[in-house]
Amino acid sequence: MNLVWIKRMAFLLLVLPLTALAKEYSEDKHYSTLFTPQATQSADKIEVLEFFWYGCPHCYRFEPALSRWVKNKPANVHFERVPAPLNPKWMPHTKTYYALELMGKGEQYHEPLFEALHVKKQRLFTMDEITDFLVKQGVDKKAFSDAVNSFAVEMRARRAMQIGKAYKLNGVPALAINGKYTVSASQAGSYDEMINITSYLISKEAK
Repeated sequence: MNLVWIKRMAFLLLVLPLTALAKEYSEDKHYSTLFTPQATQSADKIEVLEFFWYGCPHCYRFEPALSRWVKNKPANVHFERVPAPLNPKWMPHTKTYYALELMGKGEQYHEPLFEALHVKKQRLFTMDEITDFLVKQGVDKKAFSDAVNSFAVEMRARRAMQIGKAYKLNGVPALAINGKYTVSASQAGSYDEMINITSYLISKEAK
């Protein structure tokens, strides 16, 4: 086999995968641009918000791909979960997330809540049902109740509702990038593509 031909093939094998990664995504097809950009909390970083609801099976299925990305996200990205109550019935889950976060136990019980709902098929839709579940998991009942009913959690829950409306969301899971763009599962076509499109928009914002 010709040595020159071998070197050319080796070069192509190295270059082609890199070229394939430079995929372009289209506005309105793969992502949406907000008519009115929203203020972000981090002035020096690109903000990525995840909108979710614990009762959403699609949010549960999206979680593994998102968690992998969060662990390896770029240093210039600020990530935040937003349990936006797009439906008033979602409010107990919104307050639960913020109460646990206030107690310093947000990440500890994030996955167990999803699994209880979607794997074990437990009914966790009222505050009493959620409280009973968390107490069985070792959460102090009074501390959780105090957190749920605190002014801080009430304000964060109201803010989550306002943010959901401001981003014109009609479903979850959804991602918002730097107050300018949103990506939904239906637009992306798959959970991995949601991450890929988000990475593309982060790169766009970083230029």
